[in-house]
Amino acid sequence: MSPSLFAAQLAGDVDGLDQIGEMSARTHAAVFVATVVCVGFILRLVRRHGLRSKYTLLWLSLAVVLAALGVFPGLLVAASRVLGINYPPAAFLTLATGFLFLIVIQFSWELSRIEERTRMLAEHAALLGDEVDRLRSALGSETSPSDDVTPSDPS
Repeated sequence: MSPSLFAAQLAGDVDGLDQIGEMSARTHAAVFVATVVCVGFILRLVRRHGLRSKYTLLWLSLAVVLAALGVFPGLLVAASRVLGINYPPAAFLTLATGFLFLIVIQFSWELSRIEERTRMLAEHAALLGDEVDRLRSALGSETSPSDDVTPSDPS
């Protein structure tokens, strides 16, 4: 970073901020290609039932936001100004970290729900197995030894 841009950033100069937040045509193309690849990968996972549809909307929404930021980099600069962050990439990283934090919380909640359901199913299976064993022993004591013998085939 040149000393003049660094000084502009420290002084809060808007023009310096615009120079810092600009992206080259190569960067625009890279963001566009990365977004298309991500959307294609998400759709491939959905078609192969590797990703549930409730998560598809989440990831496709994220891809649309990334595409919008790639095509219109001024959005990131404007968002960073609104948030009071002087360096647009820092605003992007802050928003990305917040988004990932929310995803981790949501997945932790779902994991807790699944663990509870698994525990309940294991208890239920154990009770059913105990009931089957009890019924088998009750049926076994009611039948005589001659009842257990199968008739031989006369042919």
